[in-house]
Amino acid sequence: MMTHWVWGLRISSLKTLPLASIHPLYLFPRLPISSLSTHQHLILSGKRKLRLQVRNCVHSIEDQLIMALEGKAKEFSEVNRNLYSQIEPYSSGFLKVSDIHNIYWEQSGNPNGHPVVFLHGGPGGGTSPSNRRFFDPEFYRIILFDQRGAGKSTPHACLEENTTWDLISDIEKLREHLEVPEWQVTGLVLRGIFLLRKKEIDWFYEGGAAAIFPDGIEDIFFCFPQLAAAKAWTTWEMMTAHLIPNEENIKRGDDDNFSLAFARIENHYFVNRGFFPSDSFLLDQIEKIRHIKCTIVQGRYDVCCPMMSAWDLHKAWPEADFKVVPNAGHSANEPGIAAELVAANEMLNRHYQGKE
Repeated sequence: MMTHWVWGLRISSLKTLPLASIHPLYLFPRLPISSLSTHQHLILSGKRKLRLQVRNCVHSIEDQLIMALEGKAKEFSEVNRNLYSQIEPYSSGFLKVSDIHNIYWEQSGNPNGHPVVFLHGGPGGGTSPSNRRFFDPEFYRIILFDQRGAGKSTPHACLEENTTWDLISDIEKLREHLEVPEWQVTGLVLRGIFLLRKKEIDWFYEGGAAAIFPDGIEDIFFCFPQLAAAKAWTTWEMMTAHLIPNEENIKRGDDDNFSLAFARIENHYFVNRGFFPSDSFLLDQIEKIRHIKCTIVQGRYDVCCPMMSAWDLHKAWPEADFKVVPNAGHSANEPGIAAELVAANEMLNRHYQGKE
């Protein structure tokens, strides 16, 4: 699901939990939706002066809205100014991590640079070329990989042997395969500060995101073929990802390949609560990482991963640098969030070079 975090960390193996039952694609109870009138009638006195005042008032509001949206569009177009230039990988391959799964990995940037591994969101979202652009390619050895069943990893959209503990094991296997002693971790935390507690799951499926975007989630309940349901789910979540709707992002729901993996894997993790043994498991582990330098980035108006989750993490881990982006939603492509992610990586860059 995207508060985002950036830290320097060596991932160590954790005790594996029993694999929960596997589900194909999860459909959910219909949510009640109140009817909303889309028009109202205004009764006027018939006086020309009043009609003109009303007309001018409407035009004034429209002009303000247009100016605001144009300003936001300009801000979106300027997101690339916060990112480094596009680069291509200098090496890539597949790593067999189990009898079933092969994960895709790639390296870009400086082969002799400071290693950083990027953990994509979803889960099930896969990596994209733009993910490389959060890092200074002259300083960082940038390592991206697609988690089990996502992106280019095979088998596609597979849920078998696909748990949080499997992913942690894969990260360690990849580190050893690439002969990296230690590395910095930059992640979208399954696309947010999403601690996989019951209240966050309920927010996403029922009282929060689903209540704010009922028009999108309604479509899922009428899609019975698996692929149609997956595309409806993906379209709905992409609707919720930006403060101002991003049509390019929403169109990802039209991609059969992406939608099937994204919807199946994401819901697989959510209904199984991340395969954690308790509701507070992640917060209970803070002592193990309290000493690690970390920056947490949260969009104030994130509908998918609400501010409350990041705030709870901040209270449990006050030593971490906590950045709230005031005019952003969920996506790492929001201009303010992208800027903070780049700034956090640059701060760690200076830290490693002893400049601060």
